[in-house]
Amino acid sequence: MMLKKLAVALAAAGFASGAYATNGMNLDSYGPIAGGMGGASMAYDNGTAAVMNNPATLGLMSEGSRLDIALGGLHPDVNLSNDMMGYDEDSKSTAFYMPAIGWAKKTGKLTYGLALFAQGGMGTEYDPGLGAQYSAMGLSAGYAMGYGLHAPSDTLGLSSLTERSEVGVGRLILPVAYNVNDRFNVGGSLDFVWAMMDLKMAMPGAMMYNMIGSGLISGTMVDGLMGQMSDGSTAGITDIYGGYFDFSDSSDFTGKAKGYGYAGKLGFTYKLSNTVSLGATYHSKTSLGDMSTDNAKVSLAMQVTDGAGNYQDVVQTMTGKIKVKDFQWPETYGVGASWQATDRLMLAMDVKRIRWSKVMKDFTMQFNAPDGSVMLATMPQNWDDQTVLSLGVGYKATDKLSLRAGYNRASNPIPNSTVNYLFPAIVEEHYTMGFGYDLTPSSEVNFSLALAPSVKVTASDGSKIDHSQTSWQLMYSNKF
Repeated sequence: MMLKKLAVALAAAGFASGAYATNGMNLDSYGPIAGGMGGASMAYDNGTAAVMNNPATLGLMSEGSRLDIALGGLHPDVNLSNDMMGYDEDSKSTAFYMPAIGWAKKTGKLTYGLALFAQGGMGTEYDPGLGAQYSAMGLSAGYAMGYGLHAPSDTLGLSSLTERSEVGVGRLILPVAYNVNDRFNVGGSLDFVWAMMDLKMAMPGAMMYNMIGSGLISGTMVDGLMGQMSDGSTAGITDIYGGYFDFSDSSDFTGKAKGYGYAGKLGFTYKLSNTVSLGATYHSKTSLGDMSTDNAKVSLAMQVTDGAGNYQDVVQTMTGKIKVKDFQWPETYGVGASWQATDRLMLAMDVKRIRWSKVMKDFTMQFNAPDGSVMLATMPQNWDDQTVLSLGVGYKATDKLSLRAGYNRASNPIPNSTVNYLFPAIVEEHYTMGFGYDLTPSSEVNFSLALAPSVKVTASDGSKIDHSQTSWQLMYSNKF
């Protein structure tokens, strides 16, 4: 319970703000030292960001303590369009800010510490949303799901509904590293993980009907609704124009639905020679409880009849408990190498595998209404695993100034058949640059900038998603 309260407080301070997707939902890099070098980080000292990269590299730091205080910003540019609907909207989620802090102390062969980092996430906001437009179209046509016995206008205001998503994951990390000998380091960490989500999602009636027919929407609530469907000759429901899931708070740093759990990491580094080092790491899949909130709303826009030829459009809103079932962060494993080519020039390369297919097969929500009825809604995702290539170069321009550049590449993990405009984690490439500057013998600043060029995909309904982004990280470090 104490850890959960701490997680909420840390999230409110920004340590789990929705970080926009880069390598899937992961950030392309952790810490501006690695950030300037395309995310390559497995086999050289990159500060306390080691806790998110390879914890064994903490063992490469000098004797004493190190404190890193950082701030990152991600600025996505997402456009959603649908020619058939005459829809063209830019996402209003254009800035996400993520603080991080890490402390480590090395005494002899042992290094230990404590750190807080945002893991990643994603989010968009459309006002109005495309799903809302589909629902309004179904209402105007009067044939969204049921018998559609008249064709009203959008008297329910469906076309103005906002759709938004925000997922944020943060970690409180306890790392330890040990110098086995002059060449070999091992390290690991225990991570307390929290996940938070906001969601405002419209689901058109035709889509709901198809999902009910295929078993993707089910439960006693659905059975009750279907039992009330009428052809107009008796009182009941003649059409369902759409549904609206709404659990969202007003904070940029917390989500309404919350879940907590644990994970861990292992790693090593090995010095092949005075100039070449290797590193490898394994990050476990998280063990998170279901994200949940007791104050979620589910609304249904319907046409009802009294069976005597009178029809009315109504919205029924229910407040209850919603769970996002079994949302997890995937296991990741990778290897890397660094080469100190000259006294001033270092080259680094990492390759890692992110197992999205094991955790992003489906997105499932369970809604429990006050009357005890239940609705389960499952949206297939079928994400692919990602192989991420990170390349970086660092150059010591002067005794105080270091310059960095890099490249990060990972294929889009989301099939076009299941891509969702609320979760468009489709970015593939990042071009990075950065610098480090020694302010004093014991303090320094590091900065990185990443540019992700546009990726365009076409969803199964013909909607087009265009996503590019800019991100940066700034860190102050003090050694004592």
